Amino acid sequence: MDLPGIHHVTAVSASIRRNHTFYTKTMGMRLVKRSVNQDDVSAYHLFYADAKGTPGTDLTFFDWPVPPERRGTRSIIRIHLRVAGENTLQWWAAHLRESGVLAGGIVERDGRLTLDFDDPEGQRLSLIDDGGAGDSYPWQRSPVAAEHQVRGLGPIVLSVPDLRGTQTVLRDVLNMRAAREYAHPDSARHTVHVFEMGDGGPHAEVHVAVQPNLTPSHSGAGGVHHVAFRSPDGDYDAWAERLDSLGVRNSGKVDRFWFQSLYFREPNGILFEIASDGPGFAVDEDASALGEKVVLTPFLEPQRAQIVANLKAID
Repeated sequence: MDLPGIHHVTAVSASIRRNHTFYTKTMGMRLVKRSVNQDDVSAYHLFYADAKGTPGTDLTFFDWPVPPERRGTRSIIRIHLRVAGENTLQWWAAHLRESGVLAGGIVERDGRLTLDFDDPEGQRLSLIDDGGAGDSYPWQRSPVAAEHQVRGLGPIVLSVPDLRGTQTVLRDVLNMRAAREYAHPDSARHTVHVFEMGDGGPHAEVHVAVQPNLTPSHSGAGGVHHVAFRSPDGDYDAWAERLDSLGVRNSGKVDRFWFQSLYFREPNGILFEIASDGPGFAVDEDASALGEKVVLTPFLEPQRAQIVANLKAID
């Protein structure tokens, strides 16, 4: 039983209108679901993805009025987004500079061309060349040309003070395999360990930086809340049983309506989720109109008037 790759990454924004502008205009991603945090209905939950909202392309944000993240270890420290080809990375380097986004130069890291930058709230992002492998679904109304659009999520990078507990969860609980190592780009003293899921590839990797000399992070705006890994729909129940049988404390099955979830923390406190591929974002909206209006799950629909009245405009 394998996890095919990353399902989504959820981060935190304290400036959701600016966030919406950046990810739909500057980054050219499609807002495929405009909803609220199901556990805190005062906050938006926005989902940016490819044209179809394909599992493995979702970068999502909670709208919380919190201070900026205090960077450190025991956290997810970087999100990679996949694009196709060196020419596309060169286009992005110029585009980000023209948009006033501070970005580094294109470098080769772990055998792939990579461009590091921060979003307006300091969220650490990287664009990587995935060679155009696999399917992609460009959004026709994106301000970014189809050949340059973000194709989906790439590796996520964790920082931990000690590898052992995290490695045990990745390898022995989630059935990932250790693939290789490389020196951390900011400090040659720190090693990054790469773990692969499924058939491997940048959409199915977790990179773990071992950084024992850092203080623990404190969550906030510009930080990552959790990462979710994909489960085929038919394996979801088995994953719930596996976590229980191995004594991994978890949330139990949680119905998010667009997918089913399981939550647990690895030994360094980083929140993991296993999420089913289906039923998907088109289950309650026409695929041509995804993200254009506030959509609530059925159990929240009776509260629509009150919930929507408390939300601020983002367009």
